[in-house]
Amino acid sequence: MTTSLLEAARELALLTGAVALRRYREHLRGQRLSVETKSDGSPVSNADRESEHAAREWLASRFPEDGILGEELGASRPEARRVWCIDPIDGTKSFLGGAPLWGTLVAVVEGQDILAGAAAFPATDGWIAAAPGEGCVCEAGPARVSAIDRLASATVLTTDERFPDALHCVDPWRRVAAEARIARTWGDAYGYYLVATGRAELMTDGRLAAWDAACWKPIIEEAGGVFTDWLGEATGLGQGAIATNAELGSVIREHLGVPKRTTNGDRT
Repeated sequence: MTTSLLEAARELALLTGAVALRRYREHLRGQRLSVETKSDGSPVSNADRESEHAAREWLASRFPEDGILGEELGASRPEARRVWCIDPIDGTKSFLGGAPLWGTLVAVVEGQDILAGAAAFPATDGWIAAAPGEGCVCEAGPARVSAIDRLASATVLTTDERFPDALHCVDPWRRVAAEARIARTWGDAYGYYLVATGRAELMTDGRLAAWDAACWKPIIEEAGGVFTDWLGEATGLGQGAIATNAELGSVIREHLGVPKRTTNGDRT
């Protein structure tokens, strides 16, 4: 197989997103979706499940030895060396509300290493993909974070300022939001896309699953930014996510109270 993991992740995100987009358009035309509430209180619809089924069929035909970890359908071949993390519709609440700021996320993971990541935003014709050492590209061409170096000039984003799953993040977020030029809360995956393409300087969430966060580490880093969790670890598989441009990376994390890392990998 000659297709790179980067190209495969992008292709899968676009394919999965196209399935979701058909349901989204039907939903906007008044056709009802089947919606249930999961154990964590979040909604799931038949559009989520149909999209993930399509992704799994694609992977089965092209990467049959690989494992899959999907938000809606669980784990397949968890013992596999390489695993594809899939979120068929990130931002289901936006999707169900008719807002276009939802996305499809794909990451290729081996152990703690994220080999490629991609996100598609079908309702806005956007997409972005990256792999370590291969750069970051979006629908408009190479993607780069902004060069803004003052918090007072920055746009900062989160999904929900109440941080229902990580209450320790509420006050730090509000401190940053109070100093920024613009603070907005309709984030989800779209917020990380805006950071990677230079249209925002911070996107953060207090707690995320691997299928929510993993793809963004190579995307943000290859776009020239900084991606850590709330413990300051450079991981897409940790405790939440903080994505920033490079110029404000240290300043924002200091304001958020994120532990600093020393050169030997310890935190202070």
